[in-house]
Amino acid sequence: MRRREHLGSLELLVLLAVLRAGRNASGIPIAREIEASSGRAVALGSVYTTLARLEDKELVVSELGAPTAERGGRAKAFFRLTSKGLKEVRDAHATLMRLWSGLPEIKGRWA
Repeated sequence: MRRREHLGSLELLVLLAVLRAGRNASGIPIAREIEASSGRAVALGSVYTTLARLEDKELVVSELGAPTAERGGRAKAFFRLTSKGLKEVRDAHATLMRLWSGLPEIKGRWA
């Protein structure tokens, strides 16, 4: 039986940020989505490393856009979730909801 690899917290944040960024899901917009939603800075290098890992796991795919003069003639990579990636996000959400269910209300500390 194959061992299931669970998503790390940054992996889940990146997947959700890719969804939120939509067609503009490249490194900087993904990092901005995470920072805006979490209030925490995230290193751009960490975002790209995580995207590469998610692509290896077949949870996201990338596509190169057109090269631009602003980028020195380089193309920008855009990311989107695969159906497998979307399933992982849904599974993670369901798991968190089950774990959260029945917990006492949290007001700075355990009730």
